[in-house]
Amino acid sequence: MAKTIKEIVEEPLEKKLWKAADKLRKNMDAAEYKHVALGLIFLKYISDAFEELFNKLKEGKADYEGADPEDKNEYVAEKVFYVPPSARWTWLQGRAKLPTIGKDIDDAMDAIEKDNPSLKGVLPKVFAQEKLDKATVGGLVDMVSTATLGTKEAQSKDLLGRVFEYFLGEFALAEGKKGGQFYTPESVVKLLVEMLEPYEGRVFDPCCGSGGMFVQSEKFIKHHQDYYKKNNGKKLSLNPADHISIYGQESNQTTWRLAKMNLAIRGIDSSNVKWNNEGSFLNDAHKDLKADYIIANPPFNDSDWSGQLLQKDARWSVLGEKLIPPTGNANYAWIQHFLYHLSENGMAGFVLSKGALNSKTSNESDIRKALIEKDWVDCIVNLPAQLFLNTTIPACLWFLRKKKEKRKKQILFIDARNHGFIFNRKNRDLSAEDIAHIASTYHNWRTGGKDYNDELGFCKSVNTDEVKYLGYGLIPGKYVGLADDDDDFNFEEIFSGLRTEFKKQVAEEDELNKRIQNNLSKINYKLESYD
Repeated sequence: MAKTIKEIVEEPLEKKLWKAADKLRKNMDAAEYKHVALGLIFLKYISDAFEELFNKLKEGKADYEGADPEDKNEYVAEKVFYVPPSARWTWLQGRAKLPTIGKDIDDAMDAIEKDNPSLKGVLPKVFAQEKLDKATVGGLVDMVSTATLGTKEAQSKDLLGRVFEYFLGEFALAEGKKGGQFYTPESVVKLLVEMLEPYEGRVFDPCCGSGGMFVQSEKFIKHHQDYYKKNNGKKLSLNPADHISIYGQESNQTTWRLAKMNLAIRGIDSSNVKWNNEGSFLNDAHKDLKADYIIANPPFNDSDWSGQLLQKDARWSVLGEKLIPPTGNANYAWIQHFLYHLSENGMAGFVLSKGALNSKTSNESDIRKALIEKDWVDCIVNLPAQLFLNTTIPACLWFLRKKKEKRKKQILFIDARNHGFIFNRKNRDLSAEDIAHIASTYHNWRTGGKDYNDELGFCKSVNTDEVKYLGYGLIPGKYVGLADDDDDFNFEEIFSGLRTEFKKQVAEEDELNKRIQNNLSKINYKLESYD
Protein backbone atom coordinates (compact mmCIF):
# COMPACT_ATOMS: atom_id res chain seq x y z
CA MET A 1 0.00 0.00 0.00
CA ALA A 2 1.40 3.38 -1.00
CA LYS A 3 2.34 5.66 1.82
CA THR A 4 0.39 8.88 2.13
CA ILE A 5 2.63 11.88 1.61
CA LYS A 6 1.64 14.67 3.94
CA GLU A 7 1.54 18.06 2.32
CA ILE A 8 3.79 20.48 4.15
CA VAL A 9 2.03 23.79 4.60
CA GLU A 10 4.45 26.58 5.35
CA GLU A 11 3.51 28.66 8.36
CA PRO A 12 2.65 32.29 7.51
CA LEU A 13 5.41 34.82 8.13
CA GLU A 14 3.39 36.74 10.70
CA LYS A 15 2.91 33.61 12.85
CA LYS A 16 6.58 32.66 12.62
CA LEU A 17 7.68 36.12 13.71
CA TRP A 18 5.13 36.24 16.51
CA LYS A 19 6.26 32.93 17.99
CA ALA A 20 9.88 34.05 17.97
CA ALA A 21 9.10 37.50 19.37
CA ASP A 22 6.81 36.12 22.09
CA LYS A 23 9.52 33.65 23.17
CA LEU A 24 11.97 36.53 23.56
CA ARG A 25 9.47 38.50 25.65
CA LYS A 26 10.15 36.33 28.72
CA ASN A 27 8.61 38.07 31.74
CA MET A 28 8.19 41.51 30.21
CA ASP A 29 4.69 42.98 30.33
CA ALA A 30 2.95 42.74 26.92
CA ALA A 31 1.76 46.35 27.23
CA GLU A 32 5.38 47.55 27.19
CA TYR A 33 6.82 44.87 24.95
CA LYS A 34 4.48 45.64 22.04
CA HIS A 35 6.19 49.01 21.52
CA VAL A 36 9.58 47.28 21.45
CA ALA A 37 8.56 44.59 18.93
CA LEU A 38 6.37 46.78 16.72
CA GLY A 39 8.92 49.60 16.79
CA LEU A 40 11.64 47.28 15.47
CA ILE A 41 9.34 45.86 12.80
CA PHE A 42 8.53 49.38 11.63
CA LEU A 43 12.23 50.28 11.59
CA LYS A 44 13.00 47.21 9.45
CA TYR A 45 10.23 48.16 7.02
CA ILE A 46 11.41 51.72 6.40
CA SER A 47 15.03 50.57 6.21
CA ASP A 48 14.13 47.91 3.58
CA ALA A 49 12.27 50.47 1.49
CA PHE A 50 15.13 52.97 1.83
CA GLU A 51 17.86 50.48 0.91
CA GLU A 52 15.99 49.28 -2.18
CA LEU A 53 15.71 52.84 -3.50
CA PHE A 54 19.23 53.69 -2.30
CA ASN A 55 20.66 50.88 -4.44
CA LYS A 56 18.73 52.05 -7.51
CA LEU A 57 19.95 55.62 -7.01
CA LYS A 58 23.50 54.39 -6.52
CA GLU A 59 23.34 52.31 -9.71
CA GLY A 60 22.16 55.43 -11.57
CA LYS A 61 20.31 53.80 -14.46
CA ALA A 62 17.37 55.13 -16.49
CA ASP A 63 15.33 57.61 -14.44
CA TYR A 64 17.95 57.55 -11.69
CA GLU A 65 20.89 58.59 -13.84
CA GLY A 66 23.03 61.15 -12.03
CA ALA A 67 21.03 60.88 -8.83
CA ASP A 68 22.65 61.30 -5.41
CA PRO A 69 21.70 58.36 -3.13
CA GLU A 70 22.17 60.57 -0.06
CA ASP A 71 19.87 63.35 -1.33
CA LYS A 72 16.79 63.34 0.94
CA ASN A 73 14.65 64.91 -1.79
CA GLU A 74 15.04 61.78 -3.92
CA TYR A 75 13.26 59.79 -1.23
CA VAL A 76 10.56 62.38 -0.65
CA ALA A 77 9.74 62.24 -4.37
CA GLU A 78 9.27 58.46 -4.18
CA LYS A 79 7.34 58.63 -0.87
CA VAL A 80 10.05 56.68 0.92
CA PHE A 81 11.37 57.62 4.37
CA TYR A 82 15.00 58.74 4.37
CA VAL A 83 17.13 56.67 6.78
CA PRO A 84 20.46 58.21 7.92
CA PRO A 85 23.56 55.95 7.98
CA SER A 86 23.50 55.32 11.76
CA ALA A 87 19.89 54.11 11.57
CA ARG A 88 20.13 51.71 8.66
CA TRP A 89 19.27 48.12 9.42
CA THR A 90 22.52 46.62 8.13
CA TRP A 91 24.47 48.85 10.51
CA LEU A 92 22.24 48.02 13.48
CA GLN A 93 22.26 44.31 12.74
CA GLY A 94 26.05 44.34 12.88
CA ARG A 95 25.82 45.74 16.43
CA ALA A 96 23.09 43.37 17.66
CA LYS A 97 25.44 41.54 20.09
CA LEU A 98 27.01 44.71 21.55
CA PRO A 99 25.96 45.94 25.02
CA THR A 100 25.09 49.33 23.47
CA ILE A 101 22.48 47.95 21.05
CA GLY A 102 19.57 49.43 23.04
CA LYS A 103 21.00 52.95 22.92
CA ASP A 104 21.98 52.47 19.28
CA ILE A 105 18.35 51.75 18.35
CA ASP A 106 17.01 54.67 20.41
CA ASP A 107 19.51 56.96 18.67
CA ALA A 108 18.44 55.53 15.31
CA MET A 109 14.79 56.35 16.07
CA ASP A 110 15.78 59.91 17.00
CA ALA A 111 17.80 60.33 13.80
CA ILE A 112 14.93 59.08 11.61
CA GLU A 113 12.48 61.49 13.25
CA LYS A 114 14.83 64.43 12.62
CA ASP A 115 15.03 63.64 8.91
CA ASN A 116 11.31 62.81 8.51
CA PRO A 117 9.06 65.47 10.08
CA SER A 118 5.90 63.36 9.63
CA LEU A 119 7.34 60.85 12.14
CA LYS A 120 8.23 63.44 14.79
CA GLY A 121 7.26 62.18 18.25
CA VAL A 122 5.98 58.87 16.83
CA LEU A 123 8.79 56.31 17.06
CA PRO A 124 9.41 54.48 20.37
CA LYS A 125 12.70 55.15 22.19
CA VAL A 126 12.43 52.37 24.77
CA PHE A 127 15.28 50.06 23.85
CA ALA A 128 17.93 51.32 26.31
CA GLN A 129 15.79 50.86 29.44
CA GLU A 130 17.42 48.68 32.09
CA LYS A 131 14.56 46.17 32.43
CA LEU A 132 14.90 45.28 28.75
CA ASP A 133 17.99 43.07 28.69
CA LYS A 134 20.40 43.48 25.77
CA ALA A 135 20.19 39.79 24.83
CA THR A 136 16.47 40.23 24.18
CA VAL A 137 17.04 43.35 22.05
CA GLY A 138 19.78 41.62 20.07
CA GLY A 139 17.60 38.54 19.63
CA LEU A 140 14.75 40.67 18.31
CA VAL A 141 17.07 42.37 15.82
CA ASP A 142 18.23 38.97 14.54
CA MET A 143 14.64 37.70 14.41
CA VAL A 144 13.32 40.69 12.45
CA SER A 145 16.33 40.48 10.13
CA THR A 146 14.94 37.21 8.74
CA ALA A 147 11.99 39.04 7.13
CA THR A 148 12.02 41.34 4.12
CA LEU A 149 9.20 43.78 4.75
CA GLY A 150 9.68 47.06 2.92
CA THR A 151 10.66 46.23 -0.67
CA LYS A 152 8.23 46.84 -3.53
CA GLU A 153 7.62 43.09 -3.82
CA ALA A 154 6.93 42.76 -0.09
CA GLN A 155 4.63 45.78 -0.19
CA SER A 156 2.69 44.31 -3.13
CA LYS A 157 2.03 41.23 -0.97
CA ASP A 158 1.18 43.43 2.03
CA LEU A 159 3.65 41.46 4.15
CA LEU A 160 4.21 44.19 6.70
CA GLY A 161 0.52 45.00 6.96
CA ARG A 162 -0.23 41.37 7.78
CA VAL A 163 2.59 41.20 10.32
CA PHE A 164 1.61 44.46 12.01
CA GLU A 165 -2.10 43.55 12.23
CA TYR A 166 -1.33 40.06 13.51
CA PHE A 167 1.00 41.43 16.20
CA LEU A 168 -1.57 44.04 17.27
CA GLY A 169 -4.20 41.33 17.66
CA GLU A 170 -1.90 38.97 19.57
CA PHE A 171 -0.72 41.74 21.90
CA ALA A 172 -4.31 42.73 22.55
CA LEU A 173 -5.10 39.11 23.50
CA ALA A 174 -2.00 38.98 25.73
CA GLU A 175 -3.00 42.18 27.50
CA GLY A 176 -6.63 41.15 27.96
CA LYS A 177 -8.88 44.01 29.08
CA LYS A 178 -6.19 46.66 28.72
CA GLY A 179 -5.51 45.52 25.17
CA GLY A 180 -9.01 46.42 24.05
CA GLN A 181 -8.23 50.07 24.65
CA PHE A 182 -6.11 50.25 21.52
CA TYR A 183 -7.54 47.42 19.42
CA THR A 184 -11.00 46.72 18.03
CA PRO A 185 -11.37 43.10 16.81
CA GLU A 186 -10.68 42.97 13.07
CA SER A 187 -13.97 41.24 12.28
CA VAL A 188 -15.98 44.03 13.96
CA VAL A 189 -14.03 46.67 12.02
CA LYS A 190 -14.60 44.74 8.77
CA LEU A 191 -18.33 44.53 9.46
CA LEU A 192 -18.58 48.28 10.14
CA VAL A 193 -16.67 49.13 6.98
CA GLU A 194 -18.54 46.63 4.78
CA MET A 195 -21.85 48.09 5.93
CA LEU A 196 -20.77 51.73 5.58
CA GLU A 197 -18.98 51.32 2.23
CA PRO A 198 -16.67 54.37 2.48
CA TYR A 199 -15.76 54.65 -1.22
CA GLU A 200 -15.18 58.40 -1.36
CA GLY A 201 -15.03 61.33 1.05
CA ARG A 202 -13.85 62.22 4.54
CA VAL A 203 -13.61 59.36 7.04
CA PHE A 204 -13.52 60.36 10.73
CA ASP A 205 -12.78 58.39 13.90
CA PRO A 206 -12.60 60.60 17.02
CA CYS A 207 -11.33 57.73 19.22
CA CYS A 208 -9.15 56.01 16.66
CA GLY A 209 -7.01 53.67 18.79
CA SER A 210 -4.32 52.07 16.62
CA GLY A 211 -6.01 53.16 13.38
CA GLY A 212 -7.73 49.92 12.38
CA MET A 213 -10.83 51.68 11.03
CA PHE A 214 -8.73 53.68 8.58
CA VAL A 215 -6.70 50.67 7.45
CA GLN A 216 -9.85 48.67 6.81
CA SER A 217 -11.40 51.55 4.82
CA GLU A 218 -8.35 51.55 2.55
CA LYS A 219 -8.57 47.76 2.14
CA PHE A 220 -12.26 48.06 1.33
CA ILE A 221 -11.60 50.33 -1.63
CA LYS A 222 -8.90 48.03 -3.02
CA HIS A 223 -11.10 44.97 -2.68
CA HIS A 224 -14.17 46.52 -4.29
CA GLN A 225 -12.80 48.37 -7.31
CA ASP A 226 -14.63 46.24 -9.88
CA TYR A 227 -17.91 46.49 -7.99
CA TYR A 228 -17.57 50.25 -7.76
CA LYS A 229 -16.93 50.57 -11.51
CA LYS A 230 -19.99 48.47 -12.29
CA ASN A 231 -22.29 50.53 -10.09
CA ASN A 232 -20.81 54.00 -10.54
CA GLY A 233 -19.65 53.96 -14.16
CA LYS A 234 -16.03 54.74 -13.40
CA LYS A 235 -13.00 52.90 -12.16
CA LEU A 236 -11.28 53.67 -8.89
CA SER A 237 -7.57 54.36 -9.05
CA LEU A 238 -5.31 51.95 -7.21
CA ASN A 239 -4.47 54.60 -4.63
CA PRO A 240 -7.23 54.93 -1.99
CA ALA A 241 -5.74 58.31 -1.02
CA ASP A 242 -7.27 59.65 -4.24
CA HIS A 243 -10.72 58.89 -2.86
CA ILE A 244 -10.73 59.13 0.93
CA SER A 245 -9.08 61.46 3.41
CA ILE A 246 -8.86 60.47 7.04
CA TYR A 247 -9.34 62.46 10.23
CA GLY A 248 -8.79 61.06 13.69
CA GLN A 249 -8.12 61.81 17.31
CA GLU A 250 -6.68 59.75 20.17
CA SER A 251 -6.11 60.72 23.80
CA ASN A 252 -3.56 58.00 24.65
CA GLN A 253 -0.18 59.03 23.26
CA THR A 254 1.33 55.55 23.03
CA THR A 255 -1.77 54.30 21.20
CA TRP A 256 -1.60 57.33 18.88
CA ARG A 257 1.98 56.38 18.05
CA LEU A 258 0.83 52.89 17.09
CA ALA A 259 -1.81 54.45 14.84
CA LYS A 260 0.72 56.71 13.12
CA MET A 261 3.04 53.75 12.45
CA ASN A 262 0.14 51.53 11.37
CA LEU A 263 -0.91 54.15 8.81
CA ALA A 264 2.63 55.00 7.69
CA ILE A 265 3.31 51.41 6.60
CA ARG A 266 0.24 51.64 4.36
CA GLY A 267 1.29 54.96 2.89
CA ILE A 268 -1.86 56.55 4.34
CA ASP A 269 -1.60 60.26 5.08
CA SER A 270 -2.05 60.60 8.85
CA SER A 271 -1.39 64.33 9.12
CA ASN A 272 -4.97 64.82 10.35
CA VAL A 273 -4.75 62.11 13.01
CA LYS A 274 -4.22 64.17 16.14
CA TRP A 275 -3.24 63.45 19.71
CA ASN A 276 -4.06 65.40 22.84
CA ASN A 277 -4.42 64.03 26.35
CA GLU A 278 -7.68 65.90 26.96
CA GLY A 279 -9.63 63.82 24.46
CA SER A 280 -12.32 64.61 21.90
CA PHE A 281 -14.87 66.05 24.33
CA LEU A 282 -12.68 68.61 26.07
CA ASN A 283 -10.41 69.39 23.11
CA ASP A 284 -12.07 68.68 19.78
CA ALA A 285 -9.18 68.67 17.28
CA HIS A 286 -11.51 68.87 14.27
CA LYS A 287 -14.10 71.43 15.37
CA ASP A 288 -15.20 72.41 11.86
CA LEU A 289 -15.08 68.97 10.25
CA LYS A 290 -18.21 67.61 8.59
CA ALA A 291 -17.39 64.00 7.70
CA ASP A 292 -18.97 61.80 5.06
CA TYR A 293 -18.33 58.68 7.14
CA ILE A 294 -17.84 58.31 10.87
CA ILE A 295 -16.52 54.95 12.08
CA ALA A 296 -15.76 54.51 15.77
CA ASN A 297 -15.58 52.26 18.81
CA PRO A 298 -15.71 54.63 21.81
CA PRO A 299 -15.10 53.44 25.39
CA PHE A 300 -18.20 51.69 26.77
CA ASN A 301 -20.16 53.48 29.52
CA ASP A 302 -17.35 55.95 30.28
CA SER A 303 -18.21 57.73 33.56
CA ASP A 304 -15.12 59.96 33.60
CA TRP A 305 -15.58 62.09 30.49
CA SER A 306 -15.79 65.55 32.17
CA GLY A 307 -19.43 66.05 31.20
CA GLN A 308 -19.95 68.45 34.09
CA LEU A 309 -17.62 70.92 32.34
CA LEU A 310 -19.55 70.83 29.07
CA GLN A 311 -23.11 71.60 30.07
CA LYS A 312 -23.39 74.49 27.57
CA ASP A 313 -21.64 72.78 24.67
CA ALA A 314 -23.07 73.34 21.17
CA ARG A 315 -22.87 69.63 20.39
CA TRP A 316 -25.84 68.93 22.67
CA SER A 317 -28.12 70.94 20.34
CA VAL A 318 -27.40 68.88 17.24
CA LEU A 319 -30.89 67.33 17.38
CA GLY A 320 -32.57 70.72 17.31
CA GLU A 321 -33.16 71.10 21.03
CA LYS A 322 -30.78 71.22 23.97
CA LEU A 323 -30.38 67.63 25.19
CA ILE A 324 -27.52 67.34 27.68
CA PRO A 325 -26.13 63.80 28.03
CA PRO A 326 -25.69 62.43 31.57
CA THR A 327 -22.38 63.20 33.24
CA GLY A 328 -22.11 59.61 34.53
CA ASN A 329 -22.14 57.91 31.12
CA ALA A 330 -20.64 59.15 27.83
CA ASN A 331 -22.57 56.86 25.45
CA TYR A 332 -25.04 59.50 24.31
CA ALA A 333 -22.41 62.22 24.40
CA TRP A 334 -20.53 60.18 21.79
CA ILE A 335 -23.69 59.81 19.68
CA GLN A 336 -24.20 63.58 19.65
CA HIS A 337 -20.51 64.19 19.01
CA PHE A 338 -20.71 61.93 15.95
CA LEU A 339 -23.86 63.66 14.68
CA TYR A 340 -22.29 67.08 15.19
CA HIS A 341 -19.45 66.10 12.84
CA LEU A 342 -21.61 64.26 10.28
CA SER A 343 -22.31 65.94 6.95
CA GLU A 344 -25.92 66.27 5.80
CA ASN A 345 -25.52 63.34 3.40
CA GLY A 346 -23.14 61.42 5.65
CA MET A 347 -23.43 58.18 7.53
CA ALA A 348 -22.14 57.07 10.92
CA GLY A 349 -21.47 53.52 12.08
CA PHE A 350 -20.20 52.85 15.58
CA VAL A 351 -20.07 50.41 18.48
CA LEU A 352 -21.84 50.99 21.81
CA SER A 353 -22.77 48.87 24.79
CA LYS A 354 -26.14 47.21 24.30
CA GLY A 355 -27.55 48.99 27.34
CA ALA A 356 -27.66 52.22 25.32
CA LEU A 357 -30.45 50.76 23.16
CA ASN A 358 -33.01 50.98 25.94
CA SER A 359 -31.45 53.14 28.67
CA LYS A 360 -33.58 55.65 30.54
CA THR A 361 -30.95 57.41 32.67
CA SER A 362 -31.17 61.21 32.71
CA ASN A 363 -31.68 62.52 29.13
CA GLU A 364 -30.68 59.32 27.33
CA SER A 365 -34.24 58.26 26.52
CA ASP A 366 -35.03 61.82 25.33
CA ILE A 367 -31.99 61.84 23.02
CA ARG A 368 -32.95 58.43 21.62
CA LYS A 369 -36.54 59.58 21.12
CA ALA A 370 -35.34 62.66 19.22
CA LEU A 371 -33.13 60.46 17.00
CA ILE A 372 -36.08 58.24 16.12
CA GLU A 373 -38.46 61.18 15.60
CA LYS A 374 -35.97 62.74 13.17
CA ASP A 375 -35.71 59.39 11.36
CA TRP A 376 -31.91 59.38 11.68
CA VAL A 377 -31.63 55.77 12.90
CA ASP A 378 -30.97 53.50 9.90
CA CYS A 379 -29.97 50.14 11.36
CA ILE A 380 -29.19 48.47 14.69
CA VAL A 381 -27.14 45.26 14.87
CA ASN A 382 -27.03 43.18 18.04
CA LEU A 383 -23.59 41.53 18.21
CA PRO A 384 -22.63 38.14 19.69
CA ALA A 385 -21.13 38.04 23.17
CA GLN A 386 -17.38 37.63 23.79
CA LEU A 387 -16.20 39.54 20.71
CA PHE A 388 -14.34 42.22 22.63
CA LEU A 389 -11.17 41.72 24.64
CA ASN A 390 -11.69 44.54 27.12
CA THR A 391 -15.26 43.98 28.29
CA THR A 392 -17.95 41.34 28.84
CA ILE A 393 -20.67 43.97 28.35
CA PRO A 394 -22.92 43.03 25.37
CA ALA A 395 -22.30 45.30 22.36
CA CYS A 396 -24.23 46.53 19.36
CA LEU A 397 -23.66 48.52 16.18
CA TRP A 398 -25.54 51.73 15.37
CA PHE A 399 -25.89 53.13 11.87
CA LEU A 400 -27.20 56.68 11.62
CA ARG A 401 -28.08 58.62 8.48
CA LYS A 402 -29.46 62.18 8.35
CA LYS A 403 -31.01 61.78 4.91
CA LYS A 404 -32.62 58.53 3.85
CA GLU A 405 -33.23 58.16 0.11
CA LYS A 406 -35.32 55.06 0.65
CA ARG A 407 -36.78 53.23 3.65
CA LYS A 408 -37.96 56.47 5.22
CA LYS A 409 -39.59 56.07 8.62
CA GLN A 410 -38.16 52.55 8.86
CA ILE A 411 -35.38 50.99 10.94
CA LEU A 412 -33.69 47.69 10.13
CA PHE A 413 -33.09 45.52 13.19
CA ILE A 414 -30.56 42.69 12.90
CA ASP A 415 -29.95 40.25 15.75
CA ALA A 416 -26.64 38.50 15.15
CA ARG A 417 -26.36 37.02 18.63
CA ASN A 418 -26.16 33.50 17.22
CA HIS A 419 -23.45 34.30 14.68
CA GLY A 420 -19.71 33.82 15.14
CA PHE A 421 -17.47 31.04 16.42
CA ILE A 422 -15.32 30.46 19.52
CA PHE A 423 -11.60 30.60 18.65
CA ASN A 424 -10.20 30.17 22.14
CA ARG A 425 -11.67 29.45 25.55
CA LYS A 426 -13.17 32.87 26.08
CA ASN A 427 -13.26 34.80 22.81
CA ARG A 428 -15.59 34.71 19.82
CA ASP A 429 -15.06 36.01 16.30
CA LEU A 430 -17.17 36.64 13.21
CA SER A 431 -16.38 34.61 10.09
CA ALA A 432 -16.20 36.08 6.59
CA GLU A 433 -19.58 34.41 5.93
CA ASP A 434 -21.10 36.06 9.02
CA ILE A 435 -19.87 39.47 7.89
CA ALA A 436 -21.16 38.96 4.34
CA HIS A 437 -24.56 37.77 5.63
CA ILE A 438 -25.09 40.75 7.92
CA ALA A 439 -23.73 43.36 5.47
CA SER A 440 -25.66 42.05 2.45
CA THR A 441 -28.87 41.96 4.49
CA TYR A 442 -28.41 45.65 5.29
CA HIS A 443 -27.53 46.65 1.72
CA ASN A 444 -30.47 44.72 0.25
CA TRP A 445 -32.77 46.45 2.71
CA ARG A 446 -31.33 49.95 2.25
CA THR A 447 -31.66 49.93 -1.54
CA GLY A 448 -35.36 49.11 -1.18
CA GLY A 449 -35.21 46.24 -3.67
CA LYS A 450 -36.93 42.88 -3.77
CA ASP A 451 -33.84 41.04 -2.50
CA TYR A 452 -34.65 41.89 1.11
CA ASN A 453 -37.06 39.86 3.22
CA ASP A 454 -37.67 39.83 6.96
CA GLU A 455 -36.17 36.72 8.54
CA LEU A 456 -37.68 35.49 11.80
CA GLY A 457 -35.10 35.53 14.57
CA PHE A 458 -32.55 37.48 12.50
CA CYS A 459 -33.84 40.66 10.84
CA LYS A 460 -36.91 42.82 10.48
CA SER A 461 -37.73 46.18 8.90
CA VAL A 462 -39.80 48.12 11.42
CA ASN A 463 -41.85 51.29 10.97
CA THR A 464 -40.87 54.01 13.43
CA ASP A 465 -44.51 54.17 14.60
CA GLU A 466 -44.10 50.65 16.03
CA VAL A 467 -40.84 51.72 17.71
CA LYS A 468 -42.64 54.70 19.26
CA TYR A 469 -45.47 52.43 20.43
CA LEU A 470 -42.95 50.18 22.17
CA GLY A 471 -41.46 53.09 24.09
CA TYR A 472 -38.62 54.07 21.73
CA GLY A 473 -36.50 51.06 22.65
CA LEU A 474 -34.06 49.80 20.02
CA ILE A 475 -33.27 46.26 21.20
CA PRO A 476 -33.39 44.06 18.06
CA GLY A 477 -34.71 40.97 19.87
CA LYS A 478 -38.02 42.72 20.56
CA TYR A 479 -38.66 43.12 16.85
CA VAL A 480 -37.09 40.12 15.12
CA GLY A 481 -38.74 37.52 17.34
CA LEU A 482 -35.86 36.48 19.59
CA ALA A 483 -36.44 36.41 23.33
CA ASP A 484 -34.07 38.82 25.02
CA ASP A 485 -34.91 38.52 28.69
CA ASP A 486 -31.42 37.20 29.44
CA ASP A 487 -29.83 39.51 26.92
CA ASP A 488 -31.40 42.60 28.48
CA PHE A 489 -29.94 42.00 31.92
CA ASN A 490 -26.24 42.61 32.35
CA PHE A 491 -25.03 42.70 35.93
CA GLU A 492 -21.74 44.43 35.12
CA GLU A 493 -23.43 47.26 33.26
CA ILE A 494 -26.19 47.73 35.84
CA PHE A 495 -23.69 47.59 38.70
CA SER A 496 -21.54 50.19 36.94
CA GLY A 497 -24.54 52.51 36.70
CA LEU A 498 -25.48 51.99 40.34
CA ARG A 499 -21.88 52.65 41.41
CA THR A 500 -21.86 55.93 39.49
CA GLU A 501 -25.15 56.99 41.08
CA PHE A 502 -23.85 56.01 44.55
CA LYS A 503 -20.68 58.09 44.10
CA LYS A 504 -22.81 61.03 43.02
CA GLN A 505 -25.08 60.63 46.05
CA VAL A 506 -22.12 60.40 48.45
CA ALA A 507 -20.60 63.55 46.93
CA GLU A 508 -23.91 65.41 47.34
CA GLU A 509 -24.20 64.28 50.99
CA ASP A 510 -20.61 65.38 51.68
CA GLU A 511 -21.35 68.78 50.18
CA LEU A 512 -24.54 69.08 52.26
CA ASN A 513 -22.67 68.19 55.47
CA LYS A 514 -20.03 70.82 54.70
CA ARG A 515 -22.69 73.47 54.22
CA ILE A 516 -24.43 72.48 57.49
CA GLN A 517 -21.10 72.56 59.34
CA ASN A 518 -20.32 75.95 57.84
CA ASN A 519 -23.68 77.41 58.87
CA LEU A 520 -23.43 76.01 62.39
CA SER A 521 -19.92 77.41 62.81
CA LYS A 522 -21.31 80.86 62.17
CA ILE A 523 -23.34 80.60 65.38
CA ASN A 524 -20.37 79.17 67.32
CA TYR A 525 -21.81 75.69 67.43
CA LYS A 526 -19.93 72.54 66.54
CA LEU A 527 -21.73 69.63 64.98
CA GLU A 528 -21.02 66.47 66.94
CA SER A 529 -19.50 63.66 64.94
CA TYR A 530 -19.89 59.96 65.61
CA ASP A 531 -17.62 57.18 64.45
